[in-house]
Amino acid sequence: MTGAAGNSPSGTPVDTPDYDIGRSARCPLDPAPAMRARQAEGPLTRVRLWDGTLAWLVTGWEEHRAVLSDQRVSVDPFQPGAPKLSPGEVETIDRLKKQGKRSTGTSFIMMDDPEHARLRRMVTSAFTIKRVEAMRPPTQRITDDLIDKMLDGPKPTDLVEAFALPVPSLVISNLLGVPYDDHDFFQSNSKTIINRNSTAEQRMGARQRLSEYLDGLLAEKLVHPAEDLLSGLAERIKGGELSREEATEMGVLMLFAGHETTANMITLGTLALLHHPDQLTLLRDAEDPKAIALAVDELLRYLTITHGGLRRAAREDIEIAGQVIRAGEGIITVNETANRDPLVFPDPDRLDLTRDARRHVTFGYGIHQCLGQPLARMELQVAYPALLRRIPTLALAADLGEIPFKHDGFVYGAYELPVTW
Repeated sequence: MTGAAGNSPSGTPVDTPDYDIGRSARCPLDPAPAMRARQAEGPLTRVRLWDGTLAWLVTGWEEHRAVLSDQRVSVDPFQPGAPKLSPGEVETIDRLKKQGKRSTGTSFIMMDDPEHARLRRMVTSAFTIKRVEAMRPPTQRITDDLIDKMLDGPKPTDLVEAFALPVPSLVISNLLGVPYDDHDFFQSNSKTIINRNSTAEQRMGARQRLSEYLDGLLAEKLVHPAEDLLSGLAERIKGGELSREEATEMGVLMLFAGHETTANMITLGTLALLHHPDQLTLLRDAEDPKAIALAVDELLRYLTITHGGLRRAAREDIEIAGQVIRAGEGIITVNETANRDPLVFPDPDRLDLTRDARRHVTFGYGIHQCLGQPLARMELQVAYPALLRRIPTLALAADLGEIPFKHDGFVYGAYELPVTW
């Protein structure tokens, strides 16, 4: 399928292909066929977005890292040329501009330095390797308790509801100081925010509800601090380092990012392993923590749940892969194709848990590389082996074609995963 006729200022051909991230029903764990086709054409190509605007598509691993580490490239969605992937996004940005705002409510992940660096360093200490490792034993207890409930409950069951979503939700709730009893509320609003089909009104409404909720919790922490991350943000408010609004936005970001992404990785990782029983056996029987860590990174590479890529805009002319990206032009770097680049990962479409995949870009690259990646890795290193060892007869309870995948989200996954044992 090609876009409407017309040339870009950079001389893009009239038959520029559409930006199509639809994954194949036959291979739902692989990158979109159209993205693989663009990758076969070269690491840097042009695509036409839904509204007729053009963007550079970066599909190669080396070029992906080059773009994301270039300070001349902006993550700010208000920046001229920043790609918008739906009418709802355009309307949201337009409404925020009319309100005089320069933030989408997603805190520092959509900001450039120096503001990005100022806010990010406020929470960096909570995600150090040492702090995260201290959370491993309680995460193991959470995981085991949930498996106990699964084994005592009916079967088949939905792995998403029974295990994949509660594990990271409980972990991030404990870290932040958010009552887990409110999980239905923050999960439903998070889904609205990351759904591509949400209207501006729906997305802004969900963000407002989460903001009000986190602001209320911060108000409590200002008076009655505890040993949690929100209390730490409250202390920074008292010290004048953060405004109340900035702290609230950071709380919203960590709450929804801390459970949504890991939940989808647990779901899809389990599905991938069930379809690769030899690899499942490797992970289930692994005793060496380093082997488990290696397996988790390969699953992160193979699945790449960030759906459709990371968006940027050039603030100055830059040269990538022999092409000049002009100031004001949009860029989409596609994580899932970078992670399947055969120049970096031989036989990239094969799931190989013995592969050293630590150079994957699932968590991004550069200054905006995911802050919570140590926590996500730890949770996956706990969740997969526990599930596979304690339920060795785990099996799918539905055909692949019956599983409802999240084709409509910025984060890929499955809404349900029926399993039995």
